Amino acid sequence: MLELERDTGVKKATDILTVEDFDSVEFWVGNAYQAAYYYQHAFGFQPVAWASLKTGNRKFASYVMQQGDAKIVLSAPYSPTSEMAAHQMTHGDGVKVVGLTVRDIEVAWENALERGAKGLQEPTEMKDDYGSVRVATIATYGDVVHRFIERDNYDGLFLPGYQEYKAPVEVPERGVTRIDHIVGNVNWHQMDPTVQFYHNVFGFDTFIEFTENDIATQYSALRSKVVRNYNNKVKMPINEPAFGKKMSQIEEYINYYHGAGVQHIALSTDNIVETVKSMREQGVEFIRVPRTYYDNLIERVGEIEEDVEVLAENGILVDRDDKGYLLQLFTRPIQDRPTFFFEIIQRKGSEGFGKGNFQALFEAIEREQAERGNL
Repeated sequence: MLELERDTGVKKATDILTVEDFDSVEFWVGNAYQAAYYYQHAFGFQPVAWASLKTGNRKFASYVMQQGDAKIVLSAPYSPTSEMAAHQMTHGDGVKVVGLTVRDIEVAWENALERGAKGLQEPTEMKDDYGSVRVATIATYGDVVHRFIERDNYDGLFLPGYQEYKAPVEVPERGVTRIDHIVGNVNWHQMDPTVQFYHNVFGFDTFIEFTENDIATQYSALRSKVVRNYNNKVKMPINEPAFGKKMSQIEEYINYYHGAGVQHIALSTDNIVETVKSMREQGVEFIRVPRTYYDNLIERVGEIEEDVEVLAENGILVDRDDKGYLLQLFTRPIQDRPTFFFEIIQRKGSEGFGKGNFQALFEAIEREQAERGNL
């Protein structure tokens, strides 16, 4: 077994399960057809493949949405008694499957189970005219699962059982290039056990840790640790609530999602200004921070290539670490429940997660909570 290590000063990330990158993220939703329309028109994801009654799928409808290397799958059940329907009834539209590309499915499966993971689907080969794919599934936090996908011998659009989909209209992409990271929310005192799961089973290391002293206001707080794989392509912050005077954003999520789950997905872009502008023009709502955030921005973060006034007009935040800087912005929740949202991020060397923005972001989210009567 190949073992590659990176010394982070905290723990060495080891290539135990041959995990290379995010493959895709599957949402279980109430109406996949309408969700696909929204993801295409608002976020610029292109519907490239589908499974439905018309393709021979008698259990659920599913649309594969792609932009750059980022794949989002939207699936909705036909039966009200299915697992998919129960998941959507409990959680609303939410992430069920975080797909991970692996080099060797047998190594991933056997090592995961040996190291303590709960197996849900043993390695299974799927075939069609475009070749073969092997998949396996394990449980993780909440109802979220990880699907290992080995697709080196497959030239199809997604998986066997999916056919090419032609959208009725063409919509421009918005500049998304890949999935940068995926954030999970867990309940009180569950962050450390969840992080330990990724250490023990995956060989991931803890890249960054944030305490309630880093992420807090006078009302609420949270704690977070970031785990990542050996090549830094799979990064997953894990959040939990911390004690405060009022309900934190993590508690609000847990209460309305009814359990642990994926809080947000960060989408990378090479031009965050244009990406945010185009999404906002199509109705995507972003959180806003006060204009005073941009006072003395250059003194706080150093020289940047972007025009500060342009960043202020679009509400884009900036932070710097010892490797460079990043720009980021968060959408409001994209459904009625105050649960899942997206982050748009552009990295210019920085490997961090915007620690310098936490105070402004937390206060902005608290203003949203107050409007919902949940602070």
